Amino acid sequence: MGAGSQQGHDPHRRERRRHALQDLPRLREGPLNPFKVLVLAGSRGGEVDPVAAYAGVGHKALITLEGKTLLSRVLAAVEAAGPEMVGVAANDEAIKAALADAKVVVLPTASGPSQSVENATHQLGFPLVVTTVDHALLKPEWITQFLADTPDWADVAVLLAAEDRVQAAAPQTKRTYLRFQDGRYSGCNLFLLRNENALNVVHVWRKVEAMRKQPWKIAAMLGPSFLIRYLLNGLTLDEAVLRLGKLAKVKAAAVRAHDGLAAIDVDKPSDLDLVRELVGET
Repeated sequence: MGAGSQQGHDPHRRERRRHALQDLPRLREGPLNPFKVLVLAGSRGGEVDPVAAYAGVGHKALITLEGKTLLSRVLAAVEAAGPEMVGVAANDEAIKAALADAKVVVLPTASGPSQSVENATHQLGFPLVVTTVDHALLKPEWITQFLADTPDWADVAVLLAAEDRVQAAAPQTKRTYLRFQDGRYSGCNLFLLRNENALNVVHVWRKVEAMRKQPWKIAAMLGPSFLIRYLLNGLTLDEAVLRLGKLAKVKAAAVRAHDGLAAIDVDKPSDLDLVRELVGET
């Protein structure tokens, strides 16, 4: 029996999901409402995405899973979470055409995702949740729980999943983990920018994008003390995120995902095979 079939017949999983969905109205009443959502659906000009090519489509967002494109799946999950406004940053004409009847604000992409995010804040405002179009398994309760779990002092928050939760949800997955004193964590492609001060993080993000082929410059920007403590496993996840926040002059918080599946997106062909298996398409 495949992983998708096991999950489909797990009564405990169905019961947890039922309770999570019942909690959505309560979570929508939290201090971060009304909130907005930005879905990043851009592509680098002139580059063929390997996942799109593997699936035989022109853009990753148009990959079909359970009869729906990744774009429509992500938007359905986002809308079910109850945002005040949804924006999609896209530069592909096929994506724009697919959004023609959607109740979203179609936004232009910039030279990189960080600039696309900053530009989007001018039209969407704050608090702004940012996710990506390849978040194929996204569920509305992941968004609402993320907002509910974010401390009220945080300008910026990022969702991460502990390795044990990821492996429990999908033992066959191979993710990239960041190692900390209190465990290993994988990113979940869900970010919160609570206020305008959060743009300081976006500015640092832009610098990192510009230096991505010069890792020694990124290391210099982080500083030797941070790097040494991280390499020696001397920082907890919370300590590391707080220190990175200070670098950008913001209050940053790490939020831990309840569901390990939140760490699974579609970055490479093997990821697409995995999500197909998880939903029972193989």
